[in-house]
Amino acid sequence: MIRRAASAADYRVLARRRLPHFLFEYIDGGSYAEVTLRRNVEALQAVMLRQRVLSGVDGVDLSTALLGEAMSLPVALAPIGLAGMNARRGEVQAARAAAAAGVPFCLSTVSCCPLAEVAPASSRPLWFQLYMIRDRGFMRELLAQARAAGCSVLLFTVDMPVPGSRYRDVHSGLSGSSGFVTDLRRWWQAACRPRWAWEVGVNGRPHQLGNIAPVLGEKSGLEDFLGWMRDNFDASVTWADLDFIRAEWDGPLVIKGILDPEDARAAAALGADGIVVSNHGGRQLDGVPATVDALPPIVDATGDRLTILADGGVRSGLDVIRMLALGAHGVLLGRAWAYALSARGEAGVAHLLQLFAAEMRVAMTLTGCNRIADVANSTILRIRNFSQQQAE
Repeated sequence: MIRRAASAADYRVLARRRLPHFLFEYIDGGSYAEVTLRRNVEALQAVMLRQRVLSGVDGVDLSTALLGEAMSLPVALAPIGLAGMNARRGEVQAARAAAAAGVPFCLSTVSCCPLAEVAPASSRPLWFQLYMIRDRGFMRELLAQARAAGCSVLLFTVDMPVPGSRYRDVHSGLSGSSGFVTDLRRWWQAACRPRWAWEVGVNGRPHQLGNIAPVLGEKSGLEDFLGWMRDNFDASVTWADLDFIRAEWDGPLVIKGILDPEDARAAAALGADGIVVSNHGGRQLDGVPATVDALPPIVDATGDRLTILADGGVRSGLDVIRMLALGAHGVLLGRAWAYALSARGEAGVAHLLQLFAAEMRVAMTLTGCNRIADVANSTILRIRNFSQQQAE
């Protein structure tokens, strides 16, 4: 039995023990048959690194600067919806841990804790994530709140015009039906996790989705949230709609959810400062490439025109080095920090970042890299297309 976490995988085990079933499945699951979810992890771990010896590595420096910000590690905590349900006022705890570690925290549009609560709790500016919503007036209000809260970077998510089909959420009772029986299932699952029920279910109130509470009004249940997502995400959006975002936001703009080199070029042409190469953690369109397979062609297509971030399947500091070696400038951590938050709150997220930093130092030492800038293009021994590898 795991009692002390030594990795993100350990925190996943601890999170499963602590969370109600429907919440763990929401964090852990992907869309359809979860092929892309698995590929994200397996393809990344198939990247072979070039070990070097007697390289004179002395005093590995993990610091970097991205989008005008100094960072102690080339990582940021990715936006995760409903993270405040995983621990008491979860987004506040995670933001504090990230700031203490010297890395950015990105708050989701659909966080439980609102911007007005999270921003003052962090000792460094937040990043804010936004979807394209049908109600443009509400979007303007959210962007105004982000500016007022001192948010430094906007992540505009473009790969969720409609929510993906996630079978686990239906099986767990999170989605798919509503009514007394579904409510009873979730109540029972919560009752089976009494520590979570007391710390989060009782003492973690209010459970409203803070940033969208004004449009939900008195309705704040999970069905209300899921219904709002279905009704308000805008599938008619085109690249021309980025003009609306640029008119309302004058800070760094990062387009999240890019998998194709043509889309990366379009983002650069329209004035984005950066992109996140991402398949939404395998939670949207199943069967698309693993992020690590999509990353090199995008790097080749955009050159130095964009700050390139990546996410998907990152479970260790070694995985961060793999992404950097393939051309990413920085990496977003998603499920890894959600598991740690669920297991141990702020202390868990802080410990996870310490683990990642230690693993990165080892990897850089053994690949002969003193600085983050040394990692790119110098540490890859072999990368093979994962789909081809499986076929062989």
